[in-house]
Amino acid sequence: MDIHEFYRSIKGKTVAFCGIGGSNLPLVRIFARHGALITACDRRTREQLGETAVELENLGVRLKLGDDYLGNLDEQIIFRTPGMRYTMPELNAARSRGAAVTSEIEVFFDLCPCKIFAVTGSDGKTTTTTIMAEMLKAAGKKVHLGGNIGNPLLPEIENISPDDFAVVELSSFQLISMRRSPDVAVVTNVSPNHLDMHKDMQEYIDAKKNIVLHQNAFGRAVLNADNEITAGFANAVRGEQLLFSRRKRCAYGAWLNENNEIIFSHGSTDIRVMNASDIKIPGDHNIENYLAAISALWGYVDIDTMVQIARSFGGVEHRNEFVRTLDGVSYYNDSIGTTPSRTMKGVLSLYDQKIILIAGGYDKKIPFDSFGPAVVEKVKTLILMGATADKIEASVKSAPAYRDGCPKIIRVGSLEQAVETCRREAVSGDIVSLSPACASFDMFPNYETRGEEFKKLVHML
Repeated sequence: MDIHEFYRSIKGKTVAFCGIGGSNLPLVRIFARHGALITACDRRTREQLGETAVELENLGVRLKLGDDYLGNLDEQIIFRTPGMRYTMPELNAARSRGAAVTSEIEVFFDLCPCKIFAVTGSDGKTTTTTIMAEMLKAAGKKVHLGGNIGNPLLPEIENISPDDFAVVELSSFQLISMRRSPDVAVVTNVSPNHLDMHKDMQEYIDAKKNIVLHQNAFGRAVLNADNEITAGFANAVRGEQLLFSRRKRCAYGAWLNENNEIIFSHGSTDIRVMNASDIKIPGDHNIENYLAAISALWGYVDIDTMVQIARSFGGVEHRNEFVRTLDGVSYYNDSIGTTPSRTMKGVLSLYDQKIILIAGGYDKKIPFDSFGPAVVEKVKTLILMGATADKIEASVKSAPAYRDGCPKIIRVGSLEQAVETCRREAVSGDIVSLSPACASFDMFPNYETRGEEFKKLVHML
């Protein structure tokens, strides 16, 4: 079925969109235009929706708002938003009576006419996805970038031709219900994450594995050989398997040798791609992101283009993003640090000196056991905020190398207070980084808003 047949098939059908957010709202507009009978369901009130409510009613959309927004879901087709648990009782009930419960990204995968490259992982997926898109564009390909990175792709599917390339970031929430895998699948790494939303770690791992599970013999899977869970996905791969490693040679895939060179190997043939020092964005984790991207794009993008992007790509916003230097103090925004492993692999591995770190936020039920020792080793002053402050402080104080006042721990009630405290505590030559090791939902709607607010506060100093 192509997209035009699909749109014809939904005419006159009842469709519920659960959650009127970034991925569903553009679809509501398109489905309304193609004659679907739509109900838009959202926990927010009419006042909170504001102009959106007026626009939807003008399109003939029925609104179902408030706490009972998922009650009596009797529509024929139901679109869930990615952040909604796939196993919610209301969705299970809808499935049991024969409703089609799906999502924007699932339908896109069913109908996309071009080759799909997709990336998942606990850390590094946005940067790796962006690097791949930049390399393909620099090679002269027409690229459609989207998914969890913030841009729904189904609304633009009519503009996608068979010779284009779709580059998609996928979260565990999107993958958990998918029964179709991309042509080229990349798994950057898997570590504990989103345990507030998944029933346990195994469900989270199984969701990630869906990215390779439904490939055919002509697919390509790119797996991190240095990550035990990711490497364990190998037995699920049916097609070409490429590994990448920062620690050892891979017979098939990209790896880093003892001379700091990135090599791509195919059996006994080793091809030098670049020196890791060619990569503009700092950190060992970004070398891993390039190893993954090179493996995924081998045969699609030439080496010169890969090197060109490595030397010019300055990174993605909110990922160790330089904000400003004031009185000799450098401020960095790493709001993407939404897990302990992310902050440890990123900010806490980048600097030769001890830094001032702003951490804490929403509790995703991830353990902080290894975070405390890393903070003791790398941080001189720890500014703590949010719901996880107690957990982080306990982890730091129970670290074997902790000594009273090393690091100095200061509690604050807001990001504004955190920035003011950093200004007061920092001396010339210090590095201040926001890298919370937690999600933002206790104070902000998402990590981007948190990062923007941090940058604004730093620029106001």
